[in-house]
Amino acid sequence: VQLQASGGGLVQVGDSLRLSCTASGRTFRLYDMAWFRQAPGKEREFVAAVGNFKTVTRYGEFVKGRFTISRDNAKDTVYLQMNSLTPEDTAVYYCAQAKISAAKGSPKVDIKDYGYWGQGTQVTVSS
Repeated sequence: VQLQASGGGLVQVGDSLRLSCTASGRTFRLYDMAWFRQAPGKEREFVAAVGNFKTVTRYGEFVKGRFTISRDNAKDTVYLQMNSLTPEDTAVYYCAQAKISAAKGSPKVDIKDYGYWGQGTQVTVSS
C-alpha cells in the first residue's frame, strides 16, 4: 500500500488549505481513511476520519467545524479541507488507511487501527 499526500504549505492566519492523499495497492473503497497531525515535540493526534460509506465522518475536538474530510472512491483519494487556520494548526499532516476493511458505522479514530501512512505534508500557519 502506498499513500501519497500533497497540498501543504505556508499560509496566513484565517487562510484555507486543501490536502489530498491518493492511495494505491488495495481496494480503496473498502477502508476507513483518516488524517492525523504531529506538531514539533508533540504526539501524533487524530484530525479526521471518513468511513467507506462516505457519509460517515469523525473529527478531533479541536476541529470545531473548521475542517471537512471527504473521499472520492473513483479516484482513490481522500481530502482534508481546512478553513480558518490558526498557528496552532501548524504540523505535519499524515493521511492513513485502516489496517482492516471497514464495517458499517463510524470510522475508526484510534491511531492503532491505522497501519498504512503517507509521507506527511507540512502545514505552517503564520501569524
